[in-house]
Amino acid sequence: MALAGDFEVVRDPVWNNIQIDARSLRVVDSAPAQRLRYVRQLGHAYLVYPGATHSRFEHALGTYHLARRALAQLAEHGELGDLNSHDLATIPLAALLHDVGHYPFSHALEEAGLDSHEMLAAHHFRHPELRDALGAFDIPDLVDRLVALIRGTSASPLQGLIAGSLDLDKIEYLTRDAWMCGVPYGAVDVDRLLYSITLVSGPEGSHRVGVHEKGVSALESLLFAKYQMYRNVYWHHAVRSATAMFKRLIRSALAAGHLDAEWIADSTDEMLMDAVRGLPDTRLSDRLRRRQLYKRALDIRARELPSGGDDWMATDPDLLERVENRVAEQLGLRHGTVLLDFPAKPAMVAVDLPLRMRDGRTEQIGANDRADLLGIHAITEELHMQARRLRVFVGEAVRVDPAPMLALVERSALQMRADLDAGTLFVSAR
Repeated sequence: MALAGDFEVVRDPVWNNIQIDARSLRVVDSAPAQRLRYVRQLGHAYLVYPGATHSRFEHALGTYHLARRALAQLAEHGELGDLNSHDLATIPLAALLHDVGHYPFSHALEEAGLDSHEMLAAHHFRHPELRDALGAFDIPDLVDRLVALIRGTSASPLQGLIAGSLDLDKIEYLTRDAWMCGVPYGAVDVDRLLYSITLVSGPEGSHRVGVHEKGVSALESLLFAKYQMYRNVYWHHAVRSATAMFKRLIRSALAAGHLDAEWIADSTDEMLMDAVRGLPDTRLSDRLRRRQLYKRALDIRARELPSGGDDWMATDPDLLERVENRVAEQLGLRHGTVLLDFPAKPAMVAVDLPLRMRDGRTEQIGANDRADLLGIHAITEELHMQARRLRVFVGEAVRVDPAPMLALVERSALQMRADLDAGTLFVSAR
């Protein structure tokens, strides 16, 4: 960091210079924020894209930088006159700390059934170093304000900058992830987007973050970049194989009492991997360390499923593990050798955002509103179905018949539990 008076400048490969004021620097230097240096932004994606070793810390600084830019842009347009200084000062801090509750290895542990990182933020705000650093801002109820912004429940007119269809988090991570992975898919017209952000009037004098009509093309580029990154990076088959293996590894360790969820919340990538390498059964951790990933025995696009498939594989990790165990048994394999993966993100390219028209009118972009104002809205479901794939990963060479696996994902969670309890769940033997 380069010292410059009462602020410091951080050199960043994506945004060049990031200026941090003295009070915010105390927040950056606190233990909860520094922990993020050792939490990779993209989990196991580095096993596929070697450059994807960037951290949540870098991303947090970048989001803070974009928050300052967005506020400066809104101020230049004369749109912040009605907001009090506390609201304005809170936004960069929320941007800086929006991922403070993140687990090691990206979103894998949330998929495994642990609490969301937004819910864990409050836990880290109780750390004395961070609490004291935030106290220097002298903002009433600052922690409560920050938690609400991070969880998307704040009444602040600027909530949309922190959590929403056009939040700064998305702009930052898409840009940084693409840069670090070395792929062209995440290109976002950042300058145009920031210039187009506006505060739109709502009922009873309220305001919320929206976008000017002249920024619609840039917004569409953001949404399509998000789709491309999910299809090519976040849901890459080898990334999902490693993620499925890691989830099973941690769930098994938690169930056996070898790991504690609260300890995991305070750990880093290396702390957690050091812990699992000391477990009685190290087969999965050894394979991950040596990049001996489970192979695909089945890989089918969601579009090829009769109904698109149910979501229980993505939303019910306990049920998923029961099914995986039953499938492994019927294939004559050990538990944990067959892993199913069918990630879902229905809101991948969805938008719920007010649009300020050139003539001063306000229109609402959303699934049930003026979806015609955003061309990409017509294909949002199709994009999700194209990116989403049902995969069966196996640790041993085995043939998997597609027909019964397709039947599995077509069942509802209720039907699946009934079949498991009745012993009527069958797949092909090898």
